[in-house]
Amino acid sequence: MKKNVCEYNEIKQIINYIKSLDFEVIEDGRLEFSDGIWANLQTYTTKEDALFEAHRKYIDIQYMVSGQEKIGVCEYTKCKTNIPYDSEKDIEFLDCENDFEYINMTPKDFLVLFPKDAHKPSISISEKVKVRKLVVKVPVEFIK
Repeated sequence: MKKNVCEYNEIKQIINYIKSLDFEVIEDGRLEFSDGIWANLQTYTTKEDALFEAHRKYIDIQYMVSGQEKIGVCEYTKCKTNIPYDSEKDIEFLDCENDFEYINMTPKDFLVLFPKDAHKPSISISEKVKVRKLVVKVPVEFIK
């Protein structure tokens, strides 16, 4: 059964917490939260293309602080492995030729990606731009 992300109280709580943060005073880098939740705040320049990636241990909550990018999203089962799963880094790189969509991300947008969601982030919408983004890693077992 597919659930709307808003039906997960744990996800709503994390999103509300993110909305309360003052990113003007937080430096880029790793941020530690409770219950095994952590985040990476990063500034980078978008790129023309990338491989899809997927995670098994964590749900991603991606929050666009500034700038804009598009993120390709595809169902994991429709992809083929390009670089095998690395359990230490919890990442697998994939090729997904067809049947995916791009989601444009602008400041204050959230995107929640579950292990079934292969995704390729950091893609330029029209031209390369500098972005600042928070990627929160939520252990799968945290969601009840």
